[in-house]
Amino acid sequence: MKIRINSLLLIIILALASSCSTYSDKELQDFDNQIKEYVKKQPEQFEKSDSGLYYFIEKEGEGENYIKLTDKVTFAYEGKLLNGKIFDRKTPADPITYDARVLIEGWKEVFAYLKKGGKAKVVIPPQLGYGDRNLEDIPENSVLVYDIEIVDVE
Repeated sequence: MKIRINSLLLIIILALASSCSTYSDKELQDFDNQIKEYVKKQPEQFEKSDSGLYYFIEKEGEGENYIKLTDKVTFAYEGKLLNGKIFDRKTPADPITYDARVLIEGWKEVFAYLKKGGKAKVVIPPQLGYGDRNLEDIPENSVLVYDIEIVDVE
């Protein structure tokens, strides 16, 4: 019962996060500037999508099909803030599984570039992450950095 309640709470938090307030152009530019400073210090060559997501696809994965919103995705990840503080981690030996459609916008977007076995590094601005929500280990308006590995796709 506790696991079911925790899962329900996570889904509610994710839904609330995707409906966060809108940001001014200045705020969006400030977030983008923070990300640019971070990525220029990284060895990977990040790409920027139209939404403001920065991503580096280490490995696309195998098979014909990219992940769709209707898929159930099992994945491992390490999430950290721009200052390097790790706030969450799931290993390939102990991954999590979710319907892609209930995840934060930044994950939904990068998953569309991946297949089973894919790996990516992604830098998610607040408007594609948890927005102005202040979560336990994630302050409001945080830029999030994730290393993601897709374990399985159903």
